[in-house]
Amino acid sequence: MTGSAPLPVSAGPSGRHGEPAPPSEPVDPALAEAALLTEVERLGSVAVAFSGGVDSAVVLAAAVRALPHGRVVGAIADSPALARDELALARRTAEELGAELVVLATDELSVDGYRANAGDRCYFCKQTVLGRVSELAAARGLEHVATGTHLDDRSAPHRPGLRAARELAVVEPLADAGLTKAAVRAVARHWGLSVSEKPGMPCLASRIAVGLTVSRDRLHLVEQAEARVQATLAEHRVNARDVRVRLLDRGFRIELDAPALRLAEARPGLTHALLEGVGAVGPMGTGRLGPYSSGAVSTSAAGSRTGSAGPAREEPAP
Repeated sequence: MTGSAPLPVSAGPSGRHGEPAPPSEPVDPALAEAALLTEVERLGSVAVAFSGGVDSAVVLAAAVRALPHGRVVGAIADSPALARDELALARRTAEELGAELVVLATDELSVDGYRANAGDRCYFCKQTVLGRVSELAAARGLEHVATGTHLDDRSAPHRPGLRAARELAVVEPLADAGLTKAAVRAVARHWGLSVSEKPGMPCLASRIAVGLTVSRDRLHLVEQAEARVQATLAEHRVNARDVRVRLLDRGFRIELDAPALRLAEARPGLTHALLEGVGAVGPMGTGRLGPYSSGAVSTSAAGSRTGSAGPAREEPAP
């Protein structure tokens, strides 16, 4: 890792959707692009751990631009923790980028530490996923495995998934080129990527409160519940950027971004429809609405959120 200095971006308070606040001075996308392409070109060949999100999409797009044909492949891990619509979107995005995408079947649920969900689940997930991508890279004769980790990710106080990446000697071209999240989005806009404004979408397991066992049934329940919330909001003509259904030990919480939550709370009929719709998906107990925020939750009925330095963080996909 080269550890380049961050591109000039003014600091600010925490932003919405669990991302750093937008910079007070705009990022120069040409400068960010040049730094990233230089970093990727020096790799020679790479398998990109791809999730379909903006971070890994920018890495894959950079690799397609900077490296020879046949020296780049994208790889996405397909497991019960990946929503079907996210897999479909990832396929479309890779096609848009002109990149080969290999879908790797992974079985994180076979790993005791992952199922236990004790606060370090992301370590076991990344260990499994990046291990499979490393196997693909070796089989293809590719020198490196890269993730979409950016500079802001490195400064987070507790990211067990990053520890797994370090152990596997995975490269982080965004961070190494000095790109923050704001710079990543600036480059994505500069390149006209369709996912440039896509909100973060961690795996379905991130919706299961710390301390509750991760199971195939619970993952399916979360996926169906969030789909039901999205459908109900669409029926009521409410556009929500961020939607989560969190499973707690004695119920569930529907989390919406601030504008959508205000609309839902002002319309009792919509609130009732949301709670009733999720409740009809399966045995989930009593539910309530709440504000969206990234991060893991405890198993309490209130679902109090762990601190950023605590044992759990909602991590992005690789």
